[in-house]
Amino acid sequence: MPELPEMENCKILLNQKIAGKRITNVIINREKSINVKAAEFLKKVKERKIETVDRRAKHLLLYLDNGYVLLLHLMLGGWMYYGTVKDKPDRSVQIQLSFGRQHLYFIGLRLGYLHLFTKEEVKKELAGLGPEPLAANFTFDTFSDLIENRRGMIKTTLVNQEFLSGIGNRYSDEIAWHAQLLPERTMNDLDSNEKRQLYQSIRFILQQAIQCGGYMDQPLFIGDTKTGGYEANMYVYNRAGEACKRCSALIVKEEISSRKTFYCKGCQR
Repeated sequence: MPELPEMENCKILLNQKIAGKRITNVIINREKSINVKAAEFLKKVKERKIETVDRRAKHLLLYLDNGYVLLLHLMLGGWMYYGTVKDKPDRSVQIQLSFGRQHLYFIGLRLGYLHLFTKEEVKKELAGLGPEPLAANFTFDTFSDLIENRRGMIKTTLVNQEFLSGIGNRYSDEIAWHAQLLPERTMNDLDSNEKRQLYQSIRFILQQAIQCGGYMDQPLFIGDTKTGGYEANMYVYNRAGEACKRCSALIVKEEISSRKTFYCKGCQR
């Protein structure tokens, strides 16, 4: 499932491609992927201009010039492609937004969705999310306040979207490795130095992943050489049996709270 870095990468690239452009046509092949009747969706989206694309947690928000917002969550298996009919992937498209001869295809939205809200409605929809870990105001003091009296494991705490938004299974493992902490360590067991290191690792790993284009292996458009660049730079995730890049011990895979988890027993304490 795409996490914060993947959606931030998409946000950056989509702003370059569609911000300021008018939606000339809308095709809905699967009405379960939207939250209103198709006729209403078409009426409020077609011929509207995309003002900007923003991100909140694992969601993308496409702001329209009529005050409405398209809220996208790709969930498991969802992805997007921007291009012409000629180079469209040979996959089922649930929703298509057209910008003249170029189209934004939403593919694999069996669990994902593209919902239409007003700006006030979208605020309420996302109100339960925790703070953005890369926000300028997300300081170490803010993090310390968040984890005070927390007793959950590092793994389960980091993926809790009400605690902190945007981190999922993959990056929780990468963060724990970078912080040299075992994922099953509990938050209340960390000393002050370990708390600071965990905070710094959250920021470092997410920023590094964004710079590398995240891990998704489908390019967003022809010539997209950035998307998916972080896959080759993963430290532990999906690397069970390989040597740790830091201490050369073997990376192991275990289940923690029903989640597959990768870590190094050699240097994570």
